[in-house]
Amino acid sequence: MLSLRGQINGMPDMEISINDIVVRATALALRACPAINATFHDETIRLHDDINVCVAIALDDGLIAPIVRNADTKSLFDIAAEIRALAAHARAGKLQPADYQGGTFTLSNLGMYGVESFTAIINPPQCAILAVGTIDREMFLDGAVPRERSVMKVTLTADHRVIDGGLAAKFLGELKALIENPARLLI
Repeated sequence: MLSLRGQINGMPDMEISINDIVVRATALALRACPAINATFHDETIRLHDDINVCVAIALDDGLIAPIVRNADTKSLFDIAAEIRALAAHARAGKLQPADYQGGTFTLSNLGMYGVESFTAIINPPQCAILAVGTIDREMFLDGAVPRERSVMKVTLTADHRVIDGGLAAKFLGELKALIENPARLLI
């Protein structure tokens, strides 16, 4: 993922963030695990066809999570541009209710603040939220050879009335596979 980002950001007039990549990967993982893309209201589970990923944005007076609608159908570059525009509107106080109501899943990334891992709180009526931590370097043994690798910790908070541990594990496995093989995010 870091290599892909470096290659893209090395091109003229191209810039994507780690968050943009994780939003795209999350949308595709939700497509592969549609039961995670659900809401729970009045004892009713509703599975959504549209994958509308809310992206948490910190403001001086709180947090807001505008929506990248149909995120699974958008390119990585479209998602990056849309998140930049939503963030600018949020900071300028120009978001409309349609910009932040109707999300089906939320992503909260504190990695840019150096937070290694955290547990995010679900935004009802959504049934899950993904907390994304910073990317750190760690040592590991490759056989008997010590090597270094980049590691990013994510935490899925899930409403167990809707999402059991097996389904959560399947989603996280799909997300991990996409992040570790990011060329899939370009198609």
